[in-house]
Order: sequence, then C-alpha cells, then structure tokens
Amino acid sequence: MLSAFRRRRPLRALAAALVLPAALAAVTACGNSSAPTSADGKTVLRYQGTTGQVQFWELADELGYFSKVKLQWESDTTSGPASIQAAATKQTEFGGAFNGAVVKLAAGGAQVRSVISYYGSDDKTFNGYFVREDSGITKGRDLIGKKVGVNTLGAHHEFLTREWLHQQGLSEDEIKQVQLIVVPPVNTEEALRSGQIDVAALGGVFRETAVGRGGIRPLFTDRDIFGQASYGSLLFRTDFIERNGDAVKDFVQGTARAIRWTQITPRDEVVAKYAQIIGKRGRNENTKLLDYWRSSGIPVAGGVIADKEVQVWIDWLERNGELPKGKLKAADLYTNEYNPYANGTYPPTAGPTGEVVAAK
Repeated sequence: MLSAFRRRRPLRALAAALVLPAALAAVTACGNSSAPTSADGKTVLRYQGTTGQVQFWELADELGYFSKVKLQWESDTTSGPASIQAAATKQTEFGGAFNGAVVKLAAGGAQVRSVISYYGSDDKTFNGYFVREDSGITKGRDLIGKKVGVNTLGAHHEFLTREWLHQQGLSEDEIKQVQLIVVPPVNTEEALRSGQIDVAALGGVFRETAVGRGGIRPLFTDRDIFGQASYGSLLFRTDFIERNGDAVKDFVQGTARAIRWTQITPRDEVVAKYAQIIGKRGRNENTKLLDYWRSSGIPVAGGVIADKEVQVWIDWLERNGELPKGKLKAADLYTNEYNPYANGTYPPTAGPTGEVVAAK
C-alpha cells in the first residue's frame, strides 16, 4: 500500500531533505576540528558505509594506499543527504552525496568542500527510470499526477527526475504535480509491478535483476540527460581541512588511486578483492551484490571533479528559485588540489602506482 511509503511534493521534498537551521552553521564553525589519532599516530576518519558494498576509500585502505589516516566505520546508510549531514554536524569526518545535495547543503550554511568524485555513470554503470511495459507512459507529460519511486528525497533520483521533466517541457507548476514516493531500493521493483508507483528509479543489481525478469522498459536514464558524468562527491568540513590538511591529502590521493585501480583492473580481480574485503570485516553481509558490479561508474581517471558537475546544479537551483542568483559558485564548493590525477602527480593514463597504462 502507498501508505507504507512517504509521499512529498518535489519542492517541499528538497527543503525537508536538507533542512539546515542556523544552528548547523554554529556547530560547524566552533569546537576543535582536529581529529583523534590512532595508537600509531594516524588521523582517524569516521565514516558511513553501505551494506554489501565496498567503497573506494575502503578499497584504498585494503590496498595500502593510506599512510597518514586510519578509517573508522560508524554505520551504514543508503542516503547521500544523511551522509553529508553527518559530516557537517561532526558525527563523521567525511560524507558523500549527489552534487545537487552538496550544493543544497552549502546553500543552507554548512561550511563544507568536496574533494573527489565517487560515483557517476559510464557505459556500464548508470541509473534507469522504468515503467511497466503496459503503462502507456512514454513522455514527461504523461507523469503529471503520477508517482515516481525514489530511494531518498533531495538527492540524485529526485534531481534527475525533475531535470528530465524540465527538459521534456513541463512548467514548474506541472512538475510539482509529479509525486515523489520514498521506497527502499529492495522494494522498488515490486512497488512498480504492483502499481503502487508508476515509475521506478533502479540502478545496479536492482536494475539488472528487474530488467532480467521482463515486463518493464526504461522511460529515461541519467545518461540520456548528461551522458557519462560524475554525479556525486565526497566532502569534508572546511575547518577540518584547514586543521588536518595532511590527512585530507592522504585520504584523497589514496581514494583516487583506488578509483583508478578499479578503472584499469580486470573486473574479476576487482570483484574478488571486494569479496575479500567484505569477508574480512565480518558484518554478516551478502556478497551476491558483487555479481552485478560492472565498473567504477566514474568516467574520468581518479575521480577528478569537473567544474560543470557542480555548477550545473547551482544553475538548476537558481533557475527554480531555490537559491539566490550569484550566492554560490562552483569553485568555492570543491577542490582538486589533493587529487594526484589533477595536480600532475599521475597523468590520466597512469595506474595507481604511477605506471603508464592504456586509458580505458
């Protein structure tokens, strides 16, 4: 039943997902931002992970790419907005989310800065927005009064849905009539097939298994809108960066090298390494998700952030009247300073140990 899921109008959803009262600015602006250190003198970085998956920084740790930081897993999450709010409020040292959510967080007063891309779409990894084959929905206008199932509000699926509707020629008033329903990813396919929602946002294992069962078709994909691009980034608080610059630099270089490792290493080797990492951490996780790992999902070497990947969402929020024009600019919200694939330490065709390899 639809009552099992949360329903909100699109404009209210973004505000609700990333409400940042003035107190947040005070929280992030005061207090000691120097991180604790481990027994061997490394800076401890608390973070949130994802059940059954290996994040690039966890891979970097396993590959021995960090020399000055020690990771400390706090919990798991499937929500990017929740992850970056945890970082902004000092519950963790870093978090990751869709770049539109990062812009929204900064617009609300949080002093944060993105340092590396960590997810996106390429020729093998992407998100699709699916309808039932017999639905009759073929264009954006068909979604007026309909329901779209997304994994969380104020993040990738919501922004991309609204951007597609805009490109389809819908007015803002018409876009408001498209209902966004929060559905856990594991339940999204069933919600679509049973008619509880009209469109399902599906990615990774959920997309592949749903397509394999038949009876659904893609209405659009994120690649249809922006092509191959990085969509989300990892961020730290700016005061943390100022006080712990060496730790942030070590974290970024190691994570960038881990991203590149997945970009140039045969898939079977990557999956085997991920299975090994999941087994070692002993959290009783299902490794079957790894069967559906296809690629890094990041189309550039080492997760270097492109200015347009941030600016497009600033422009988007300004266009929709949700951000005062000129309040933010992309250059203030991210830096590639610490990324070895941006600063010349490794050329784009270099592997994670500096060797030159063929670009993939």
